[in-house]
Amino acid sequence: MTDAPPLPMLITGIAGVPGYNAFHHFRALHGDQVVGLRQESMWPLRGEGIVACDVEDAKGIQRIWDKYQFKSLLNCSGTCRLKSCELDPAMAHRVNVVGTENIMRCAQEHHARVIHLSIDLVFSGSSDGGYIETDPVDPVTVYGMKMVEAENIVKKLCPDSCILRISLPMGISFNGHAGAIDWIASRFKKNKPATLYFDEIRTPSYTDCMNRLYGRLFAEPIKGTFHAGGTRKLSLYEIAQIVSVVGGYDPSLLHGCPRIDAGPMPPRAGNVTMDSSKLIDSIGYHPFDPWPFSADLVPTDRNWHLISNGFEGSHRKVAELLYQNPNFPGTVPPSRTEIWGSKRFR
Repeated sequence: MTDAPPLPMLITGIAGVPGYNAFHHFRALHGDQVVGLRQESMWPLRGEGIVACDVEDAKGIQRIWDKYQFKSLLNCSGTCRLKSCELDPAMAHRVNVVGTENIMRCAQEHHARVIHLSIDLVFSGSSDGGYIETDPVDPVTVYGMKMVEAENIVKKLCPDSCILRISLPMGISFNGHAGAIDWIASRFKKNKPATLYFDEIRTPSYTDCMNRLYGRLFAEPIKGTFHAGGTRKLSLYEIAQIVSVVGGYDPSLLHGCPRIDAGPMPPRAGNVTMDSSKLIDSIGYHPFDPWPFSADLVPTDRNWHLISNGFEGSHRKVAELLYQNPNFPGTVPPSRTEIWGSKRFR
């Protein structure tokens, strides 16, 4: 099969948006040769191919590797809760740094092919964005600092690995409120306001596109650090505008402000958009379609969401247009509600 990773394959951090969507993608392709790892506390996330172990548990991680003898690793583990990391740097270090070290030591021992996910928040965004890989890192958050440390561990222990700095992964979350789309939609569904920032700018991408990129990179590996940002530059406020319109939510619930008005906790990055030219040149094509796919869904001003222009939004539209790339229909994994509503997981 084209773009097949060496098997068996481990995907860590499957409670998060990139890991959750990647697990279902590769599980559909390769069945029980794909195993997903989630933390112990995320007990509702269960089913075939899912194992529980905290990444900071070195002995537990070792036992899992020894049992399955993984040949590929997609490392999506870690905590990206900005405020939690600021308030508890020791926890952030255990999960994002020590956890990465535990996983990479096993990958090194088993000679596994490694893709490690990092983040655009290793940069401050104090410039005009368009960061390239040689730009110096200067994170403003504990989370960003720990992700830099994690990158260095990956380089040291698994020097042939591929480190992908991603931006906002756009796909469904298991718990219904992780990730950009679900957090914003979870507020609007409950008729609660959401305040997003005009000047925190990211380069989001569909998880569908990301999954296909992982497959390509496992089959035809490249090593080093690569920026994997999408093609559209969008502020968090603009992303919320899109979710509001596509979901058909009350537009008055969306509020916006400069990030400086949000207060000091947690610190917010600015324009952390990334230039992915190095990745594109290395693989010979652009792996990301724009998010959202349709240019008609890109806000034109700060009041754009107040005028629907005849677009009839719904939660189904969110699934069809925002969770999944319309080029790849039928790729949305089940949500927690769907899993708990099925006989299989009762």
